Amino acid sequence: MNAPIYPTGTAKALSRSLRVYHGDPTRNAAMDALYRRFLRPGDLAFDIGSHVGDRISSFRRLGARVVALEPQPGPARVLRLIHGRDGEVTLIQAACGDHEGIVTLKINSANPTVSTASDAFIGAANEAGGWEGQVWDHEIAVRCTTLDALIARHGLPALLKIDVEGFEAHVLAGLTRPVPAISFEFTTIQRYVAEACLALLETLGPYRFNVALGESQRLELDEPASAEAIGSYLRALPHAANSGDVYAILQS
Repeated sequence: MNAPIYPTGTAKALSRSLRVYHGDPTRNAAMDALYRRFLRPGDLAFDIGSHVGDRISSFRRLGARVVALEPQPGPARVLRLIHGRDGEVTLIQAACGDHEGIVTLKINSANPTVSTASDAFIGAANEAGGWEGQVWDHEIAVRCTTLDALIARHGLPALLKIDVEGFEAHVLAGLTRPVPAISFEFTTIQRYVAEACLALLETLGPYRFNVALGESQRLELDEPASAEAIGSYLRALPHAANSGDVYAILQS
């Protein structure tokens, strides 16, 4: 997620996240317009890596039911405050990966939006321009489930959104059936993770792909393209592009 660096302290960081991700009506309208391409009232959406729940809010404005996963205790408390009384939202405090069990989550207290279960993500960030000053200052053990397990319990989503800071390929490795629409975050410090995701999705079904840069909430291509074309597009992005989301659309 392309986010600002927060002041020290998780409470202040979460307060800033709420202002950034919930407080801009123009951004919210653009987000709704984007997700309206993939969701209709009554559809089911999965939000894997919910942070403070701006995507949950968008999915609910569109009339979708939501299953949302967030492993961090602070953001999970925020989600319960915002969405906990909504009977159409199922909140699960857990990570998602390629196996059920326990994973270690590295917490960035000052900037929890980049907390991660990926050591490789932290290594890439430590060597990258623009990521100076980021510190993952403690770690916790969290429950981990899989997409297949979530689908078995809650049903097949119309839209699956994944934003897990370098752990996206692990999440998709726990999926063995196609989902109509999938978005996953990419970063320019770990482009190979996005390419691994593209390869995994090609094994599941006939997908075509598009890209939204940063938090633009706008698809860049006029028509969905092949995995190979999207891989080339991502490799050509400048480092300063930082992050965005790849959208995979299953072809009928």
